[in-house]
Amino acid sequence: MEINFVKSLIQDNAETEWIEYKENWYDPEQLGEYISALSNGAAIKGQPFGYFVWGVQDKTRNFVGTSFDWKIDYKKEPLENYLARGLNPSLNFKFERVLIEGKTIVVLSIPKAEKYPTSFAGQRYIRIDSSKTNLRDYPHRESALWQLLTEGRPSLANTIADNQELTFEGLWMFYASKGVSLNKDTFKKNLNFLNKAGRYNKMAELLSDQNHIPFRVSVFAGKSKTDPMYSVKEYGNKCLLISLSEILSYFDAINIPQADERNRKVERKEVPLFDSDALREAVVNAILHNLWIDENAPMVTVFSDRIEILSHGGIPFGQTKLGFLSGESVPVNKELSDIFLQLHISEKTGRGVPRIVKAFGENAFEFNENSINVTIKFRKIQSSELAFPSSNGGINGGINGGIKIGLSKTQIDILKEMRNDPNTTVPKLAIKLDISERTIERWISFLMKNKCIERVGSRKDGYWKIQSSEVAFPTSNDGINVGINVGINGGIKTGLSKTQIDILKEIRNDSKITTSKLMEKLSLGETTIESNISLLKKNKCLKRIGSKKYGFWKITK
Repeated sequence: MEINFVKSLIQDNAETEWIEYKENWYDPEQLGEYISALSNGAAIKGQPFGYFVWGVQDKTRNFVGTSFDWKIDYKKEPLENYLARGLNPSLNFKFERVLIEGKTIVVLSIPKAEKYPTSFAGQRYIRIDSSKTNLRDYPHRESALWQLLTEGRPSLANTIADNQELTFEGLWMFYASKGVSLNKDTFKKNLNFLNKAGRYNKMAELLSDQNHIPFRVSVFAGKSKTDPMYSVKEYGNKCLLISLSEILSYFDAINIPQADERNRKVERKEVPLFDSDALREAVVNAILHNLWIDENAPMVTVFSDRIEILSHGGIPFGQTKLGFLSGESVPVNKELSDIFLQLHISEKTGRGVPRIVKAFGENAFEFNENSINVTIKFRKIQSSELAFPSSNGGINGGINGGIKIGLSKTQIDILKEMRNDPNTTVPKLAIKLDISERTIERWISFLMKNKCIERVGSRKDGYWKIQSSEVAFPTSNDGINVGINVGINGGIKTGLSKTQIDILKEIRNDSKITTSKLMEKLSLGETTIESNISLLKKNKCLKRIGSKKYGFWKITK
């Protein structure tokens, strides 16, 4: 047995259903019971082996060494023979001795139960957390263990879908967009959508139009979930492939390049807010390793300094932390992984996790018993922040960058199209956004006048360039959109009340909003709204452009 494997095993795992630590403990009869419990526990947890380790302090997991020797007799026969004779079915367990840090460590490797629960002296045992107990005292766990051993571990393929009336229009459209054809007569079988009885499984439900699992991106103002939440964007309740595509498009839209003027000599350098390749790998990896049969999607959270992607289920069964970080591929959802490979969404090279580790280090991953959380940090060039109120009404940090110019939803849509296609034309924009060419031209003129965009080259052969240091991208759904505002100069520095901040957020979402609409949205009286607007104008945070009837609001700080 390799020393590094033993070190990794002990460092990564506290005592649990499939691992037990002792120093010099010895009781042959109880050891037989432990073998039964650890074998059954390994089966329940999806581990190929259970382990009983001597020479390790159970609470600290420090190597203390042991004097235990398994090469002794018990009841006039070798201990190994006594243990083997009491086990049913028989197990090929193995004792091994290793020397770690000058200390003797003894490891007993115990194969997981196969087909039948493992018993010793006619009794079956399991572990409840770190305690050994008789399996018959827990009939629910006994039933679950029997089901696991006879039918296999619950998976997308062998778990029946709740809904058997499924359609797949979204799936067909997604495949067509990738240039891959599906055969209407065979796709359900080829994509493993049916169980042995011919009924739809969870895999089919997940990729159907009737997928009912929410998949959300939550955006917070500051660096923790105790800070104000700006938005919750819903991408679930549809074919999972479409959800993935929309989430990646969202992050592509907010990954605005920042102008890096540091050490500038000739041309300025544009640095994106975050590593888009690492982010994509993290999202795809979370989807492939998520425990979907529990009907929980990965959790995607955007903070002012990072993005976190949490997948449910922990390290894949049969894999170590070291193996995970080095890129060893152990698919949790094999059938889903096969589809991702077919569509070239993922690859089988094992480069995904190492790519994230290379960009952010191993500490980017946080491993818990039932989840894995990966952190993608923002690469900030400027430190200015848009401040938002704390509970006492003051300024409590904020998101990256400030507001220099408030834009309407249509203006934002034009900018997004220009980001996706710098060579786009007015007619194309009119068709995509379903508005007139005259309106497009008017808003382009406004954006150029306010230095949000510039035309590089001629009208025929040139292209659009977004002035990233000038543009904030609010949307009607996002409130203040974290990430997009990075690199914007200024920021609101005046201490504002919660009501004033709420008014500013509503004005950012709709620059033509009226007092009556603000009253309705914020559940405040007319006098309160008007007095706070007056204070915002007095503090030069807000300006009215044009008449009361036809004008609009402009946030000036």
